[in-house]
Amino acid sequence: MATPGSGTRFVAAVLAAVALSLLPVGAAQARITVMHGFADYTSVTLWIQTGQPGAVEIEVTPEAGGETRRLSLVADAAHDHALAARIPGLAPGEAYRYRVAAQGEAREGVVRTQRYWSSASDAADITIAIGSCHYLANPNPVFRGNGGGYRIFDAIAAKRPDVMLWLGDNLYLQAPDFLDPSSMAARYRQARSFEPLQNLLTATTHLAILDDHDFGPNDADGSYVLKAETLKLFERYWPNPSYGLPGVPGAFGWARTGDVEFFLLDDRSYRFPNGYPDVPEKTMFGAAQFEWLKQALLSSHARIKLVAAGGQFWNRASRFEGLHQFPQEQKRLREWLAEQRIDGVIFVSGDRHFGELLKIERAGAYPLYEFTSSPLTSTPATRLDAAERDNPDLVPGTLQTKRQFGLIRVSGPGSDRRIALEAYDSDGGSLWRHEIRASDLRFPRARP
Repeated sequence: MATPGSGTRFVAAVLAAVALSLLPVGAAQARITVMHGFADYTSVTLWIQTGQPGAVEIEVTPEAGGETRRLSLVADAAHDHALAARIPGLAPGEAYRYRVAAQGEAREGVVRTQRYWSSASDAADITIAIGSCHYLANPNPVFRGNGGGYRIFDAIAAKRPDVMLWLGDNLYLQAPDFLDPSSMAARYRQARSFEPLQNLLTATTHLAILDDHDFGPNDADGSYVLKAETLKLFERYWPNPSYGLPGVPGAFGWARTGDVEFFLLDDRSYRFPNGYPDVPEKTMFGAAQFEWLKQALLSSHARIKLVAAGGQFWNRASRFEGLHQFPQEQKRLREWLAEQRIDGVIFVSGDRHFGELLKIERAGAYPLYEFTSSPLTSTPATRLDAAERDNPDLVPGTLQTKRQFGLIRVSGPGSDRRIALEAYDSDGGSLWRHEIRASDLRFPRARP
C-alpha cells in the first residue's frame, strides 16, 4: 500500500533521474549558478539558479567603498529554482561586488554598470562577442548530435567582451522534450549549469535570441503547439531587458551599449512554414514584429545598429533556412531600409554551423554587411555547396567551417568610429578580421 505522499516523492525522484540522465559524460553541476544579465547605466541583473527551493540572500557593495545593499528573494520549484534579481539605483560606470548565498553555499563576483556618455568626445571602446549553436554531447543514445570544443567559452571570456550576444540554438531541445515542459526545463538546467560555461557566465553581461532548437523541433515555425512553454523557459533563463510588446508575445526586444543598439528578433514565433506558398502574407517575423522593427530603426539615433536573428537574412546562395525563403518579406525589408535611408545597420546571425561575412552591394546606398557566427560547440558543417563557397557576396577569406565565435570591436572617437568584425576558433586564435568605418555605413548626403 502506498504511504501518504509517496506518489509525489516518486514523481520527484523520476524527474530528478531524468535531469541527471541529461548530463553529458564528465559534466558537473554547479549548486548555485550565477549569470550576469544585461547591465544598464544605473542597474544590473543577476540571474541565479539554486539546487533546491529556498531563500536567496544577495549583498551588493560598491567596489570603491560605500553602503552594502541587501536583497532577500525566494527560489521556488514553480520557476525551476531560478530568479532574476534586478538591482537598481546604482551609479553609471561603477563596479560592484556581490555575494549570493543560498543553502549554505555562496558565490561572489563583480558586476559593472555601463559608463554613461552623451557626446562624441566621451566615446568609449566597446567589444561585443557573438556566437550560436551550443550543443552538449550526451551518453544517452536517445539523444542525437555531437558537441565538443567546450574550451571555447573560456576563450570568449579571455577576450573580455562588454557583452555576449547569443544568436540562437543556445541549447538543443530533443525529440523526448518536444511535448514535455518538465523535460525541456531539465534540458535548460543541464545547459546552464554545465561546468565549462560557468566562467563565461560571470565574465561579461549577456543578451540572447532564440532559433529553432531552443524553440522546438528542427526548423520549427509558428505552428508549434508548445511555443508558449518554450518562450516561458527562454524568458526564465535569459533575463533580457524586455520581451515582445503588449499583446504581442515573443523573444524580440531592444538593448543598448554605448552608441551601439541591439534589435533582437524572434524568427520562430510568427514564422510561416518554410515551404508555404509565396503569398504576400507569408512571413518569418510576423506583421507586428516587422512593424516594430521598422519603427525602432527609424526612431534610433545610434551610430551602429545591430539587427540580430537566428537565421540568415541575405544569403542568396543558401538552400537551407533563411529570409530568402520569404522573398516578399525580404524584399520589403531591403526596400524599406533604402527608402527610409537608415544608416549604420549591420546584420548578425547564426544557425549555419559555419561562419562568414557577407557584403551585399546596393545601388545608391552603402553595402549591407551580415556577420554569421556558428557553431560554438555543435558539429561544424564540412560539406558546403559550391554556390556557398563561390557566393559573390562573400568577403574573401571569411568562410570558416570550424567551431568559432565572433567579436565586434567598436573603437575610436565618437565622430569617427571604427568597427572591426573578427572571428576566432575554439582556442581564441584569429581566423579573420575585417574593418569598416561607421562613416561607411551612411547614405550619401546631398550637397547644399
